Amino acid sequence: MPESAQDYYDRILAAADADGRLPLAVEAMPGWDIFPYELDSLRLKPLQPLLEREPDRQGEDPASCRCAQGQPSEGVIWSDEHWTVSAERSGLPITAVLVSREHHDLADLPAELAGEFGRLLVVIAAAIEALPSVGRAHLGRYGDGGAHLHVFLFGRPARAGQFRGSPLLDWEENLPKIPVTVAAENARFVADRIVATYGGRAHTPAAGGPEDR
Repeated sequence: MPESAQDYYDRILAAADADGRLPLAVEAMPGWDIFPYELDSLRLKPLQPLLEREPDRQGEDPASCRCAQGQPSEGVIWSDEHWTVSAERSGLPITAVLVSREHHDLADLPAELAGEFGRLLVVIAAAIEALPSVGRAHLGRYGDGGAHLHVFLFGRPARAGQFRGSPLLDWEENLPKIPVTVAAENARFVADRIVATYGGRAHTPAAGGPEDR
């Protein structure tokens, strides 16, 4: 029988010290050259008790989801009948977000949309990796805050060895934002590549909404 949440957490707590702190795993990622923090003064926060239940997410009830009022157009760089891709300004060459138009989460995506989802992830990743300033496209799906499917694709800067792997997001929080003009050019490049490979329409994000190209 699968382990319960409480049994799992009890095992974790058993490995903590009297203050509820786990030892820093210096033999794992904290000891790697890509780990962004120095270890001398670094420690983990004490473990907190389990929540009574998983917290509600925005859009658990489809009627309350933002998609019920229509998808926002701000930041959208590509769209078709079922999907949109937006670009968020960040410290990376590009941070793209793939969102379904219909209200679904990853685990309940219908088979036809799941097929499109897989193809689009490949196409978007390839478009991002074609940017000269990008070495790799990283993928992130979390869903702890919102119940509507949204997946992030992060353009990891090329040749920036310290930014490799999952610590990329720790670095990103501290990187200076790329200039608006550079962000727009990168987004346009990626959107045009998606259209050329997959179809759909590219958009130029503007204050009043996307303009078709």
